[in-house]
Amino acid sequence: MKKPNEDYELHEEYDLAQLPIMPRGRYAPDKRLARNLVVLEPDLAQAFPTDEAVNKALRLILQATQIPVKTGAS
Repeated sequence: MKKPNEDYELHEEYDLAQLPIMPRGRYAPDKRLARNLVVLEPDLAQAFPTDEAVNKALRLILQATQIPVKTGAS
């Protein structure tokens, strides 16, 4: 027994270049609103496997940037 979509054929008059490609899932723009979703590269994901590890590293960087730098003229 055929399913309803098995007889479907893509007609030649469809211009596939004109069809928009819509992101889905967690990458969809409406899902990203009011969220700070960041996708890490695989090597960084191994080094920082949890949200807590990432937040700790970023806080350390923020603290380091607030340390006053002494100049060599004393």
